[in-house]
Amino acid sequence: MSSTGPANAVVRERHPFVEMLLVATPTVVTMTSYTVMQFIDGLMVSRIGPDPVYVSAQGNGGMAVWLAVSIALGAMGVINTYVAQNLGAGRPERGSAYAWNGLWMSAAWALLMVPYALALPAIFGAMGHGDELLRLETEYAQINVWGAFFVLGSRSIAHYFYGLHRPGIVMVSVLAANVVNVALNALLIFGTDGPPAWTPLAGVFRSTAETLGIAPMGVAGAAVATVIGASIELLIPLVVFLSPRMNRRYATRSAWRLSWRHIRDVWRIGWPGGLMFGNEMICWAYLMAVLLGKGGQAMGDPAEVHNTAGWIALRYMHLSFMPAVGISIAVTALVGRCMGMRRPDLAARRAWLGMGVTMAYMGACALGFVLFRETLVGVFVPDDMPQEKVERLIAVGSSVMIAAAVFQLFDAVAITMSGALRGAGDTVWPGVVTIVLSWVCIVGGGHLAIAVVPQWGSMGPWVGASAYIILLGVFLLARFLTGNWKRIDLLARSAAAGEPDMAAAAEAVAPASPGQA
Repeated sequence: MSSTGPANAVVRERHPFVEMLLVATPTVVTMTSYTVMQFIDGLMVSRIGPDPVYVSAQGNGGMAVWLAVSIALGAMGVINTYVAQNLGAGRPERGSAYAWNGLWMSAAWALLMVPYALALPAIFGAMGHGDELLRLETEYAQINVWGAFFVLGSRSIAHYFYGLHRPGIVMVSVLAANVVNVALNALLIFGTDGPPAWTPLAGVFRSTAETLGIAPMGVAGAAVATVIGASIELLIPLVVFLSPRMNRRYATRSAWRLSWRHIRDVWRIGWPGGLMFGNEMICWAYLMAVLLGKGGQAMGDPAEVHNTAGWIALRYMHLSFMPAVGISIAVTALVGRCMGMRRPDLAARRAWLGMGVTMAYMGACALGFVLFRETLVGVFVPDDMPQEKVERLIAVGSSVMIAAAVFQLFDAVAITMSGALRGAGDTVWPGVVTIVLSWVCIVGGGHLAIAVVPQWGSMGPWVGASAYIILLGVFLLARFLTGNWKRIDLLARSAAAGEPDMAAAAEAVAPASPGQA
């Protein structure tokens, strides 16, 4: 089968599943690697001591940081869309300016976060957290805020390579960053005390810390390791981006100047995604930091038990939905390129294929959540924790794992459809629906459950969160089925805004079919 695209190129279609694998596999490995890093971070922090406060502190502090960067991260995700559509249209060199302006936006946003970092003690204090939890979560969050540019910048460059259908570069950088992060965790969290015996090379890390005189830093050490890992994640793809070969093919060095035109492009379709992501982070942060504790207290339990159980369960949810997010990013790139080729029929087929793969994976995760729930929660329980607290933590965490299993397939639909719509440039409607549903179900539903059925404890807020994901999946699927996204022409609107033609600066011609880069 063949047809003619915008550049009069013959479209040679690969088998759709092979095409999906070529683009999605490195992206899934990348997102899974993020999840493994977070999982290991949480596991190592849980071994600082028998008190569950350390896991809660890292979780709350990390959520506070992601809340602050989420709007920018959500908006810059459309860099993928613009780069992919220009690639499909046979003008890949035009994507370089979006990468550069993503870096400029990252620097500006990181500066805006400084006052937020200074206000964190007051913000956490207003939530009624205990003194020790307040101190630890503030310390963890502030260190990560100081390194926010590395996180933001690495994501903007990553979305450029996703859109260019070269996710392998991002995968290599993330894997390298994770190795650095885990090694520094073992060195900085435990210092001269040494990491747990099960840690590979535990003796080496202990002796290194003794030689260098590194005292145990606890949760703060995990934060420093995360920031250094993020800097590695930015450096590697940036070096590739600026390399002579990339510059010859895609004019990557000539587009470095700040361009309000490209920033407007990003914000024009990116602001709904930014608000959507930021709003979701607010609602989920409120669930984790406030509602779960209130739910536990309503049934007479310490707030820390329910908060910690929630964070443990969320670690496993990350193992489920982060690879799905990787497939969604690949779907965005594939749909974007097909739309640049003016082939919405191909775009729809790639979206359905992506959803099928995602549902199969997350369905398997749901089964594992139910069958092995107690064992999975028990992994995060220190050996020296009092038995009574162990039993309660496992009981609460197991209930949350069942709730998570219920909404896995709907989450797969929501994640994939969101990526497909973003690839076409349809971002406003999904953003509005996400904001409305999250406040009604997570926040409103959580408070309602605590007030009406306090005997459910923290499960009441989790029921509200489950309802949110189920309804979001249904609404986004319905939006995709309307087909309104097929009529969006982002490149025409960008050209109308006066985008300069950089074709003379580049030597490459885009490959002829999606997934062939």
